[in-house]
Amino acid sequence: MSNRVTELFGIRYPIVQGGMIWCSGWKLATAVSNAGGLGLIGGGSMYPDVFREHIRKARAATQKPFGVNLPLIYPQVDDMVNIVIEEGVRIVFTSAGNPKKYTSMFKQQGMVVVHVIANQKFAVKCEETGVDAIVAEGFEAGGHNGMEETTTLALIPLIRKSVKVPLIAAGGIASGRAMLAAFALGAEGVQIGSRFAASEESSAHTAFKQKIVEARDGDTKLTLKSIIPVRLIKNEFVRKVEELEARGASREELLELLGRGRAKLGMFEGNTEEGELEIGQVSALIDEIRPAGEIVEEIMREFHQAKQELAGEKF
Repeated sequence: MSNRVTELFGIRYPIVQGGMIWCSGWKLATAVSNAGGLGLIGGGSMYPDVFREHIRKARAATQKPFGVNLPLIYPQVDDMVNIVIEEGVRIVFTSAGNPKKYTSMFKQQGMVVVHVIANQKFAVKCEETGVDAIVAEGFEAGGHNGMEETTTLALIPLIRKSVKVPLIAAGGIASGRAMLAAFALGAEGVQIGSRFAASEESSAHTAFKQKIVEARDGDTKLTLKSIIPVRLIKNEFVRKVEELEARGASREELLELLGRGRAKLGMFEGNTEEGELEIGQVSALIDEIRPAGEIVEEIMREFHQAKQELAGEKF
């Protein structure tokens, strides 16, 4: 399969594995890349030295293209940027911040730069800064979300008519049929997080992966909206947040409850009641933990099958 996304990254399939915190280490990234997609190392949960180690291990484990994801709100983002440049990473996805400063730096190094957005305003600004592609993420997605709560179904056509660069859809996509739907809306690629979080190569704790498999319709919730919206599996931590919000707690009280390391506690250390469990609504469709390569192949088989089925339908 060939289009602007596969050509941009030099990959076989227009499938990008999301750079999820505590899930997206070098093992997952290289498994997806070796299967024909684009694997990303999630730098948002790594110290700089650990980040460098993952890049080097990924380079040793695959001859295929891979990239990194850098949340621009990361406290040591300048250190991470320097590592990306020093290590000669060729593909960089940025998120959670203004990409203007770093896009120009990366482009000067000949890198492919992609930024994640959740609304039309920032999509246009990203294109103006010179990014090579845009990821448009609907609020079905797990983890941090846009304040607008715009669904993928509404967001993708809006962004498609607003920018000319290649568009990658994210949020609520875990199957070939969903990928085909995103293409029908104007996307040229998909970024998938939740399905890969529950893969064998994901660095997430086994207990978190099991919670993803057990999740059902309505088991996730967009919470902490007064700080930064984040979609989580409902648990004791989410219940405590709801209690504080119900009595009108201040931002400071919520930050105190959040503390430090809540996501690590839940997703990496396996405390599924007191930690944050960041996952998307599509977790309700995930019912088993499988190798990442098998997931990629299954998505592509279903994509082509669904496409053929629709071609034979009479509307």
